[in-house]
Amino acid sequence: MWQRFTLYDLRVIGHYLGTLLLFFAVLMALPLATALVFQEWEPAARYLAAIGITMVAGCSLRFLRIEPGRLDRRQALAVTGFAWVVLALFASMPLYFSGHYMTYLDAIFDGVSGLTTTGASLIVDLDHLSYADNMFRFAMHALGGLGLIVVALSFGLFGRGGGASLFSSEGRSEHVVPNVVQTTQFIARITLVIVSVATVIITALCLFMGMEPTRAFLNALWVSTSGFVTGGFTPMQLSIMYYHSFPLEAILMVLMILGSISFVIHAEVWKGRPLPFFRDIETKTMVLWIGVMAFVFTATLALSPFDDMLALLRRGLFMIISAFTTTGFQVVTTNQITTAFSNGAFLTLAFIMAVGGASGSTAGGIKFSRMGIIFKSIVSNVKEALAPDSARVVVSYSHVGKRVLTPEIVKEAMTVFILYVITYVIGALAGIAHGAEAIPAIFESVAMTSNSGIITSVAGPGMPGTLELLYIFQMWAGRLEFVTLLALIVEVAATLVPRPRARRRS
Repeated sequence: MWQRFTLYDLRVIGHYLGTLLLFFAVLMALPLATALVFQEWEPAARYLAAIGITMVAGCSLRFLRIEPGRLDRRQALAVTGFAWVVLALFASMPLYFSGHYMTYLDAIFDGVSGLTTTGASLIVDLDHLSYADNMFRFAMHALGGLGLIVVALSFGLFGRGGGASLFSSEGRSEHVVPNVVQTTQFIARITLVIVSVATVIITALCLFMGMEPTRAFLNALWVSTSGFVTGGFTPMQLSIMYYHSFPLEAILMVLMILGSISFVIHAEVWKGRPLPFFRDIETKTMVLWIGVMAFVFTATLALSPFDDMLALLRRGLFMIISAFTTTGFQVVTTNQITTAFSNGAFLTLAFIMAVGGASGSTAGGIKFSRMGIIFKSIVSNVKEALAPDSARVVVSYSHVGKRVLTPEIVKEAMTVFILYVITYVIGALAGIAHGAEAIPAIFESVAMTSNSGIITSVAGPGMPGTLELLYIFQMWAGRLEFVTLLALIVEVAATLVPRPRARRRS
Protein backbone atom coordinates (compact mmCIF):
# COMPACT_ATOMS: atom_id res chain seq x y z
CA MET A 1 0.00 0.00 0.00
CA TRP A 2 1.31 3.45 -0.97
CA GLN A 3 2.08 5.84 1.85
CA ARG A 4 0.17 9.12 2.01
CA PHE A 5 1.38 12.53 3.05
CA THR A 6 0.05 13.41 6.47
CA LEU A 7 -0.78 16.96 7.50
CA TYR A 8 2.49 17.06 9.43
CA ASP A 9 4.40 15.93 6.31
CA LEU A 10 2.87 18.83 4.39
CA ARG A 11 3.91 21.25 7.14
CA VAL A 12 7.49 19.96 6.99
CA ILE A 13 7.58 20.20 3.19
CA GLY A 14 6.14 23.72 3.27
CA HIS A 15 8.61 24.79 5.98
CA TYR A 16 11.63 23.69 3.95
CA LEU A 17 10.24 25.18 0.73
CA GLY A 18 9.87 28.44 2.64
CA THR A 19 13.58 28.30 3.50
CA LEU A 20 14.44 27.84 -0.18
CA LEU A 21 12.16 30.71 -1.19
CA LEU A 22 13.84 33.05 1.30
CA PHE A 23 17.21 32.01 -0.09
CA PHE A 24 15.90 32.63 -3.62
CA ALA A 25 14.78 36.11 -2.56
CA VAL A 26 18.36 36.78 -1.43
CA LEU A 27 19.58 35.57 -4.84
CA MET A 28 17.27 38.12 -6.50
CA ALA A 29 19.22 40.85 -4.70
CA LEU A 30 22.03 40.21 -7.22
CA PRO A 31 20.05 41.41 -10.28
CA LEU A 32 18.58 44.19 -8.13
CA ALA A 33 22.09 45.40 -7.26
CA THR A 34 23.08 45.10 -10.93
CA ALA A 35 20.09 47.23 -11.95
CA LEU A 36 20.99 49.90 -9.39
CA VAL A 37 24.65 49.99 -10.47
CA PHE A 38 23.74 50.45 -14.14
CA GLN A 39 20.80 52.76 -13.35
CA GLU A 40 18.23 50.40 -14.86
CA TRP A 41 15.31 51.72 -12.83
CA GLU A 42 12.50 49.71 -14.40
CA PRO A 43 14.25 46.33 -13.82
CA ALA A 44 15.17 47.52 -10.31
CA ALA A 45 11.48 48.08 -9.52
CA ARG A 46 10.58 44.64 -10.91
CA TYR A 47 13.17 42.81 -8.84
CA LEU A 48 12.33 44.79 -5.71
CA ALA A 49 8.69 43.75 -6.09
CA ALA A 50 9.67 40.13 -6.84
CA ILE A 51 11.89 40.02 -3.75
CA GLY A 52 9.03 41.32 -1.61
CA ILE A 53 6.51 38.77 -2.94
CA THR A 54 9.00 35.91 -2.63
CA MET A 55 9.93 36.88 0.93
CA VAL A 56 6.28 37.10 1.98
CA ALA A 57 5.62 33.62 0.55
CA GLY A 58 8.81 32.23 2.10
CA CYS A 59 8.11 33.69 5.55
CA SER A 60 4.52 32.44 5.46
CA LEU A 61 5.72 28.90 4.78
CA ARG A 62 8.46 29.17 7.39
CA PHE A 63 5.81 29.91 10.04
CA LEU A 64 4.52 26.36 9.64
CA ARG A 65 5.57 24.77 12.93
CA ILE A 66 7.55 21.54 12.82
CA GLU A 67 9.39 19.50 15.41
CA PRO A 68 13.19 19.61 15.32
CA GLY A 69 14.71 16.44 13.93
CA ARG A 70 15.82 14.66 10.81
CA LEU A 71 13.95 14.92 7.55
CA ASP A 72 12.82 11.49 6.35
CA ARG A 73 13.39 10.37 2.76
CA ARG A 74 9.77 10.85 1.65
CA GLN A 75 9.72 14.43 2.87
CA ALA A 76 13.13 15.13 1.30
CA LEU A 77 11.96 13.80 -2.08
CA ALA A 78 8.91 16.07 -1.94
CA VAL A 79 10.94 19.16 -0.98
CA THR A 80 13.41 18.55 -3.80
CA GLY A 81 10.77 17.69 -6.38
CA PHE A 82 8.55 20.69 -5.66
CA ALA A 83 11.47 23.14 -5.24
CA TRP A 84 12.38 23.23 -8.94
CA VAL A 85 8.85 24.17 -9.99
CA VAL A 86 8.05 26.51 -7.09
CA LEU A 87 11.25 28.52 -7.57
CA ALA A 88 10.69 28.64 -11.34
CA LEU A 89 7.21 30.12 -10.76
CA PHE A 90 8.67 32.91 -8.64
CA ALA A 91 11.54 33.42 -11.10
CA SER A 92 9.06 33.95 -13.93
CA MET A 93 7.59 37.10 -12.34
CA PRO A 94 10.42 39.57 -13.01
CA LEU A 95 11.21 37.88 -16.32
CA TYR A 96 7.69 38.16 -17.75
CA PHE A 97 7.25 41.83 -16.86
CA SER A 98 10.49 42.67 -18.70
CA GLY A 99 8.37 42.72 -21.87
CA HIS A 100 10.58 40.14 -23.61
CA TYR A 101 8.09 37.25 -23.44
CA MET A 102 4.97 36.67 -25.53
CA THR A 103 3.12 34.75 -22.80
CA TYR A 104 3.51 34.13 -19.08
CA LEU A 105 4.00 30.43 -19.83
CA ASP A 106 7.06 31.38 -21.92
CA ALA A 107 8.54 33.10 -18.85
CA ILE A 108 7.83 30.01 -16.72
CA PHE A 109 9.50 27.89 -19.43
CA ASP A 110 12.62 30.06 -19.20
CA GLY A 111 12.55 29.88 -15.39
CA VAL A 112 12.49 26.08 -15.50
CA SER A 113 15.08 26.05 -18.29
CA GLY A 114 17.39 28.32 -16.30
CA LEU A 115 17.17 26.37 -13.04
CA THR A 116 17.44 22.94 -14.70
CA THR A 117 20.36 24.26 -16.82
CA THR A 118 18.59 23.25 -20.01
CA GLY A 119 19.47 26.57 -21.64
CA ALA A 120 16.60 26.62 -24.14
CA SER A 121 15.00 30.06 -24.22
CA LEU A 122 11.75 31.52 -25.56
CA ILE A 123 12.88 35.09 -24.97
CA VAL A 124 12.22 37.74 -27.62
CA ASP A 125 14.96 40.24 -28.57
CA LEU A 126 17.62 38.83 -26.24
CA ASP A 127 20.26 41.25 -27.57
CA HIS A 128 18.49 44.17 -25.86
CA LEU A 129 17.79 42.50 -22.53
CA SER A 130 18.86 44.53 -19.48
CA TYR A 131 22.02 43.74 -17.52
CA ALA A 132 19.86 42.94 -14.48
CA ASP A 133 17.73 40.37 -16.31
CA ASN A 134 20.81 38.73 -17.79
CA MET A 135 22.45 38.59 -14.37
CA PHE A 136 19.34 36.85 -13.01
CA ARG A 137 19.30 34.31 -15.84
CA PHE A 138 22.90 33.28 -15.18
CA ALA A 139 22.41 33.32 -11.41
CA MET A 140 19.63 30.77 -11.95
CA HIS A 141 22.05 28.69 -14.02
CA ALA A 142 24.64 28.75 -11.24
CA LEU A 143 22.06 27.81 -8.60
CA GLY A 144 20.49 25.05 -10.69
CA GLY A 145 23.74 23.72 -12.12
CA LEU A 146 25.27 23.09 -8.72
CA GLY A 147 21.88 21.99 -7.41
CA LEU A 148 19.35 23.95 -5.37
CA ILE A 149 19.90 21.67 -2.40
CA VAL A 150 23.69 21.61 -2.77
CA VAL A 151 23.91 25.40 -2.68
CA ALA A 152 21.46 25.63 0.23
CA LEU A 153 23.39 23.00 2.20
CA SER A 154 26.71 24.74 1.52
CA PHE A 155 25.29 27.79 3.34
CA GLY A 156 23.96 25.60 6.16
CA LEU A 157 20.36 26.67 5.54
CA PHE A 158 18.79 23.41 6.70
CA GLY A 159 20.76 23.04 9.91
CA ARG A 160 21.88 19.56 10.94
CA GLY A 161 18.66 17.69 10.22
CA GLY A 162 17.87 16.22 6.84
CA GLY A 163 21.03 17.21 4.98
CA ALA A 164 21.90 13.70 3.83
CA SER A 165 18.31 12.95 2.75
CA LEU A 166 18.04 16.17 0.78
CA PHE A 167 21.48 15.68 -0.80
CA SER A 168 20.65 12.20 -2.12
CA SER A 169 17.12 13.20 -3.18
CA GLU A 170 18.63 15.57 -5.75
CA GLY A 171 20.25 12.64 -7.56
CA ARG A 172 23.60 12.80 -5.77
CA SER A 173 24.84 9.75 -3.91
CA GLU A 174 28.63 10.20 -3.97
CA HIS A 175 30.35 12.34 -1.37
CA VAL A 176 33.64 14.15 -1.91
CA VAL A 177 34.20 13.86 1.85
CA PRO A 178 32.07 11.97 4.41
CA ASN A 179 30.40 15.16 5.67
CA VAL A 180 27.52 16.38 3.44
CA VAL A 181 28.02 20.09 4.21
CA GLN A 182 31.76 19.87 3.50
CA THR A 183 30.99 18.06 0.23
CA THR A 184 28.63 20.82 -0.89
CA GLN A 185 31.12 23.49 0.14
CA PHE A 186 33.85 21.80 -1.92
CA ILE A 187 31.54 21.73 -4.96
CA ALA A 188 30.86 25.46 -4.54
CA ARG A 189 34.56 26.21 -4.00
CA ILE A 190 35.83 24.32 -7.06
CA THR A 191 33.16 26.02 -9.16
CA LEU A 192 34.18 29.46 -7.92
CA VAL A 193 37.86 28.82 -8.69
CA ILE A 194 37.28 27.49 -12.22
CA VAL A 195 34.72 30.14 -13.18
CA SER A 196 36.93 32.94 -11.79
CA VAL A 197 39.97 31.83 -13.79
CA ALA A 198 37.89 31.44 -16.96
CA THR A 199 36.30 34.87 -16.43
CA VAL A 200 39.70 36.57 -16.27
CA ILE A 201 40.92 34.85 -19.45
CA ILE A 202 37.74 35.47 -21.44
CA THR A 203 37.59 39.11 -20.26
CA ALA A 204 41.07 39.61 -21.72
CA LEU A 205 39.94 37.99 -24.98
CA CYS A 206 36.86 40.20 -25.20
CA LEU A 207 38.96 43.31 -24.54
CA PHE A 208 41.33 42.22 -27.31
CA MET A 209 38.32 41.89 -29.63
CA GLY A 210 37.47 45.54 -28.91
CA MET A 211 34.65 45.11 -26.40
CA GLU A 212 34.06 47.85 -23.83
CA PRO A 213 35.58 46.83 -20.40
CA THR A 214 32.35 46.51 -18.38
CA ARG A 215 30.60 44.61 -21.14
CA ALA A 216 33.68 42.42 -21.64
CA PHE A 217 33.73 41.44 -17.96
CA LEU A 218 30.00 40.72 -17.79
CA ASN A 219 30.00 38.66 -20.99
CA ALA A 220 33.01 36.72 -19.71
CA LEU A 221 31.39 36.10 -16.32
CA TRP A 222 28.13 34.96 -17.88
CA VAL A 223 29.49 32.58 -20.51
CA SER A 224 32.06 31.18 -18.04
CA THR A 225 29.31 30.42 -15.53
CA SER A 226 27.03 28.99 -18.19
CA GLY A 227 29.85 26.88 -19.65
CA PHE A 228 31.01 25.26 -16.42
CA VAL A 229 27.54 24.53 -15.05
CA THR A 230 26.67 23.22 -18.55
CA GLY A 231 23.75 25.61 -18.74
CA GLY A 232 23.57 27.04 -22.24
CA PHE A 233 22.17 30.54 -21.72
CA THR A 234 24.15 33.28 -23.47
CA PRO A 235 23.71 37.08 -23.40
CA MET A 236 23.32 37.24 -27.20
CA GLN A 237 20.76 35.75 -29.58
CA LEU A 238 23.46 34.15 -31.78
CA SER A 239 24.88 32.26 -28.79
CA ILE A 240 28.67 31.75 -28.97
CA MET A 241 28.68 32.39 -32.72
CA TYR A 242 28.24 36.09 -31.87
CA TYR A 243 31.88 36.36 -30.75
CA HIS A 244 33.50 34.88 -33.90
CA SER A 245 36.52 33.77 -31.85
CA PHE A 246 38.13 30.34 -32.00
CA PRO A 247 40.26 30.97 -28.84
CA LEU A 248 37.03 31.75 -26.96
CA GLU A 249 35.42 28.60 -28.33
CA ALA A 250 38.46 26.54 -27.26
CA ILE A 251 38.29 27.89 -23.69
CA LEU A 252 34.56 27.17 -23.52
CA MET A 253 35.12 23.62 -24.79
CA VAL A 254 37.54 23.03 -21.90
CA LEU A 255 35.05 24.58 -19.46
CA MET A 256 32.19 22.43 -20.72
CA ILE A 257 34.28 19.25 -20.41
CA LEU A 258 35.32 20.20 -16.86
CA GLY A 259 31.67 20.77 -15.97
CA SER A 260 30.68 17.35 -17.32
CA ILE A 261 33.19 15.52 -15.07
CA SER A 262 32.05 14.22 -11.69
CA PHE A 263 32.90 16.46 -8.73
CA VAL A 264 34.22 13.36 -6.97
CA ILE A 265 36.83 13.02 -9.72
CA HIS A 266 37.56 16.76 -9.41
CA ALA A 267 38.25 16.14 -5.72
CA GLU A 268 40.63 13.26 -6.48
CA VAL A 269 42.59 15.43 -8.94
CA TRP A 270 42.50 18.33 -6.46
CA LYS A 271 44.12 16.04 -3.87
CA GLY A 272 46.88 15.11 -6.33
CA ARG A 273 45.43 11.73 -7.35
CA PRO A 274 44.68 11.93 -11.11
CA LEU A 275 44.84 8.16 -11.78
CA PRO A 276 41.22 7.45 -10.67
CA PHE A 277 40.05 9.66 -13.54
CA PHE A 278 41.76 7.48 -16.16
CA ARG A 279 40.63 4.22 -14.53
CA ASP A 280 37.02 5.29 -14.04
CA ILE A 281 34.30 3.48 -15.98
CA GLU A 282 32.81 6.85 -16.93
CA THR A 283 36.06 8.05 -18.51
CA LYS A 284 36.44 4.84 -20.52
CA THR A 285 32.80 4.93 -21.61
CA MET A 286 33.10 8.61 -22.53
CA VAL A 287 36.21 8.10 -24.68
CA LEU A 288 34.66 5.12 -26.47
CA TRP A 289 31.24 6.73 -26.97
CA ILE A 290 32.50 10.15 -28.10
CA GLY A 291 35.13 8.54 -30.34
CA VAL A 292 32.51 6.46 -32.15
CA MET A 293 30.03 9.34 -32.36
CA ALA A 294 32.69 11.77 -33.62
CA PHE A 295 33.62 9.32 -36.38
CA VAL A 296 29.96 8.89 -37.38
CA PHE A 297 29.37 12.64 -37.20
CA THR A 298 32.40 13.38 -39.41
CA ALA A 299 31.35 10.72 -41.91
CA THR A 300 27.85 12.15 -42.16
CA LEU A 301 29.19 15.70 -42.51
CA ALA A 302 31.05 14.56 -45.63
CA LEU A 303 27.61 14.21 -47.22
CA SER A 304 26.69 17.82 -46.39
CA PRO A 305 26.52 20.37 -49.24
CA PHE A 306 28.99 22.73 -47.55
CA ASP A 307 31.90 24.47 -49.30
CA ASP A 308 34.23 25.11 -46.34
CA MET A 309 34.47 21.61 -44.84
CA LEU A 310 37.27 22.63 -42.42
CA ALA A 311 35.09 25.36 -40.87
CA LEU A 312 32.18 22.93 -40.64
CA LEU A 313 34.36 20.33 -38.89
CA ARG A 314 35.58 22.96 -36.40
CA ARG A 315 32.02 23.98 -35.62
CA GLY A 316 31.01 20.35 -35.58
CA LEU A 317 33.62 19.60 -32.89
CA PHE A 318 32.26 22.43 -30.74
CA MET A 319 28.70 21.18 -31.23
CA ILE A 320 29.70 17.60 -30.27
CA ILE A 321 31.23 18.84 -27.00
CA SER A 322 28.26 21.12 -26.37
CA ALA A 323 25.93 18.16 -26.97
CA PHE A 324 27.67 15.52 -24.85
CA THR A 325 28.13 17.94 -21.95
CA THR A 326 24.46 18.95 -22.44
CA THR A 327 25.47 22.62 -22.34
CA GLY A 328 23.60 23.81 -25.41
CA PHE A 329 26.03 26.46 -26.67
CA GLN A 330 25.78 26.89 -30.44
CA VAL A 331 28.24 28.08 -33.09
CA VAL A 332 25.81 27.47 -35.92
CA THR A 333 22.37 28.99 -36.41
CA THR A 334 19.20 27.01 -35.93
CA ASN A 335 18.68 27.09 -39.69
CA GLN A 336 22.20 25.73 -40.31
CA ILE A 337 21.62 22.82 -37.93
CA THR A 338 18.65 21.68 -40.00
CA THR A 339 20.08 22.53 -43.45
CA ALA A 340 23.91 22.48 -43.45
CA PHE A 341 24.05 19.35 -41.28
CA SER A 342 22.87 16.15 -42.90
CA ASN A 343 20.09 14.14 -41.25
CA GLY A 344 22.75 11.68 -40.09
CA ALA A 345 24.77 14.42 -38.36
CA PHE A 346 21.57 15.84 -36.89
CA LEU A 347 20.56 12.49 -35.37
CA THR A 348 24.13 11.83 -34.18
CA LEU A 349 23.97 15.03 -32.11
CA ALA A 350 20.66 13.79 -30.67
CA PHE A 351 22.23 10.46 -29.65
CA ILE A 352 25.16 12.31 -28.04
CA MET A 353 22.78 14.56 -26.06
CA ALA A 354 20.70 11.56 -25.00
CA VAL A 355 23.62 9.96 -23.13
CA GLY A 356 25.00 13.21 -21.67
CA GLY A 357 27.95 13.53 -19.26
CA ALA A 358 29.14 12.01 -15.99
CA SER A 359 27.08 11.30 -12.89
CA GLY A 360 27.76 13.68 -10.03
CA SER A 361 28.52 16.49 -12.49
CA THR A 362 26.49 19.46 -13.73
CA ALA A 363 25.66 17.66 -17.00
CA GLY A 364 22.33 16.02 -17.82
CA GLY A 365 21.30 12.96 -19.82
CA ILE A 366 21.37 9.25 -19.03
CA LYS A 367 25.03 9.51 -17.87
CA PHE A 368 28.15 7.58 -18.85
CA SER A 369 28.19 5.57 -15.62
CA ARG A 370 24.82 3.99 -16.39
CA MET A 371 25.79 3.25 -19.99
CA GLY A 372 29.03 1.66 -18.78
CA ILE A 373 27.17 -0.43 -16.19
CA ILE A 374 24.65 -1.64 -18.79
CA PHE A 375 27.52 -2.62 -21.11
CA LYS A 376 29.25 -4.41 -18.22
CA SER A 377 26.03 -6.29 -17.43
CA ILE A 378 25.87 -7.50 -21.04
CA VAL A 379 29.48 -8.70 -20.75
CA SER A 380 28.57 -10.41 -17.46
CA ASN A 381 25.63 -12.25 -19.06
CA VAL A 382 27.83 -13.44 -21.94
CA LYS A 383 30.48 -14.67 -19.49
CA GLU A 384 27.87 -16.53 -17.45
CA ALA A 385 26.51 -18.19 -20.60
CA LEU A 386 29.99 -19.40 -21.57
CA ALA A 387 31.21 -20.34 -18.08
CA PRO A 388 30.94 -23.87 -16.60
CA ASP A 389 27.93 -24.53 -14.36
CA SER A 390 30.12 -24.63 -11.26
CA ALA A 391 31.83 -21.29 -12.01
CA ARG A 392 30.78 -18.05 -10.33
CA VAL A 393 31.22 -15.01 -12.58
CA VAL A 394 32.15 -11.77 -10.80
CA VAL A 395 32.35 -8.57 -12.86
CA SER A 396 33.90 -5.47 -11.33
CA TYR A 397 34.44 -1.91 -12.48
CA SER A 398 36.27 1.18 -11.30
CA HIS A 399 34.29 4.19 -10.12
CA VAL A 400 36.01 6.05 -7.30
CA GLY A 401 37.49 2.75 -6.21
CA LYS A 402 36.84 -0.81 -7.31
CA ARG A 403 33.22 -1.97 -7.20
CA VAL A 404 31.47 -5.27 -7.86
CA LEU A 405 28.64 -5.23 -10.38
CA THR A 406 25.50 -6.32 -8.53
CA PRO A 407 21.93 -6.91 -9.79
CA GLU A 408 20.77 -3.89 -7.77
CA ILE A 409 23.23 -1.58 -9.55
CA VAL A 410 22.22 -2.94 -12.97
CA LYS A 411 18.52 -2.57 -12.10
CA GLU A 412 18.96 1.08 -11.13
CA ALA A 413 20.88 1.86 -14.32
CA MET A 414 18.36 0.05 -16.54
CA THR A 415 15.38 1.70 -14.80
CA VAL A 416 16.67 5.22 -15.40
CA PHE A 417 17.79 4.31 -18.96
CA ILE A 418 14.32 2.99 -19.85
CA LEU A 419 12.56 6.01 -18.30
CA TYR A 420 14.75 8.40 -20.30
CA VAL A 421 14.09 6.51 -23.55
CA ILE A 422 10.32 6.41 -22.92
CA THR A 423 10.30 10.16 -22.27
CA TYR A 424 12.36 10.83 -25.39
CA VAL A 425 9.81 8.87 -27.44
CA ILE A 426 6.75 10.50 -25.84
CA GLY A 427 8.18 13.99 -26.42
CA ALA A 428 9.01 13.16 -30.04
CA LEU A 429 5.52 11.79 -30.71
CA ALA A 430 3.99 14.90 -29.12
CA GLY A 431 6.10 17.13 -31.36
CA ILE A 432 5.01 15.18 -34.44
CA ALA A 433 1.37 15.40 -33.30
CA HIS A 434 1.75 19.19 -33.16
CA GLY A 435 2.91 19.32 -36.78
CA ALA A 436 6.70 19.06 -36.48
CA GLU A 437 8.76 16.83 -38.77
CA ALA A 438 10.02 13.59 -37.24
CA ILE A 439 13.77 14.33 -36.95
CA PRO A 440 13.41 17.85 -35.43
CA ALA A 441 10.74 16.48 -33.05
CA ILE A 442 13.10 13.71 -31.87
CA PHE A 443 15.96 16.19 -31.53
CA GLU A 444 13.87 18.65 -29.50
CA SER A 445 12.51 15.98 -27.18
CA VAL A 446 16.00 14.67 -26.44
CA ALA A 447 17.30 18.21 -25.88
CA MET A 448 14.59 18.96 -23.32
CA THR A 449 14.80 15.71 -21.36
CA SER A 450 18.60 15.64 -21.29
CA ASN A 451 18.65 19.34 -20.28
CA SER A 452 20.80 20.14 -23.29
CA GLY A 453 18.98 23.09 -24.81
CA ILE A 454 20.21 22.87 -28.41
CA ILE A 455 16.89 23.55 -30.09
CA THR A 456 15.71 23.75 -33.69
CA SER A 457 12.43 25.21 -34.87
CA VAL A 458 9.95 23.22 -32.79
CA ALA A 459 10.37 25.13 -29.51
CA GLY A 460 10.00 28.87 -29.85
CA PRO A 461 7.97 31.91 -28.74
CA GLY A 462 4.28 31.31 -29.31
CA MET A 463 4.59 27.52 -29.51
CA PRO A 464 1.48 25.45 -28.65
CA GLY A 465 0.79 25.58 -24.92
CA THR A 466 0.27 21.83 -24.55
CA LEU A 467 3.65 21.07 -26.13
CA GLU A 468 5.28 23.77 -24.02
CA LEU A 469 3.88 22.23 -20.84
CA LEU A 470 5.19 18.81 -21.90
CA TYR A 471 8.66 20.27 -22.53
CA ILE A 472 8.58 21.92 -19.09
CA PHE A 473 7.74 18.52 -17.58
CA GLN A 474 10.57 16.88 -19.56
CA MET A 475 13.11 19.43 -18.29
CA TRP A 476 11.89 18.90 -14.72
CA ALA A 477 11.90 15.10 -15.00
CA GLY A 478 15.33 14.99 -16.65
CA ARG A 479 16.91 17.19 -13.99
CA LEU A 480 15.56 14.97 -11.20
CA GLU A 481 16.46 11.80 -13.16
CA PHE A 482 12.89 10.51 -12.87
CA VAL A 483 13.06 8.45 -9.67
CA THR A 484 12.53 11.43 -7.35
CA LEU A 485 9.76 12.77 -9.58
CA LEU A 486 7.96 9.43 -9.95
CA ALA A 487 8.09 8.86 -6.19
CA LEU A 488 6.63 12.34 -5.68
CA ILE A 489 3.85 11.76 -8.24
CA VAL A 490 2.89 8.44 -6.60
CA GLU A 491 2.80 9.99 -3.12
CA VAL A 492 0.72 12.97 -4.28
CA ALA A 493 -1.69 10.67 -6.15
CA ALA A 494 -2.01 8.39 -3.11
CA THR A 495 -2.73 11.41 -0.92
CA LEU A 496 -5.39 12.83 -3.24
CA VAL A 497 -7.24 9.57 -3.85
CA PRO A 498 -9.72 9.06 -0.99
CA ARG A 499 -9.40 5.93 1.10
CA PRO A 500 -12.13 3.33 0.51
CA ARG A 501 -14.57 3.28 3.41
CA ALA A 502 -14.73 0.12 5.46
CA ARG A 503 -18.04 -1.69 5.13
CA ARG A 504 -20.13 -1.91 8.25
CA ARG A 505 -21.25 -5.32 9.37
CA SER A 506 -25.00 -5.64 9.61
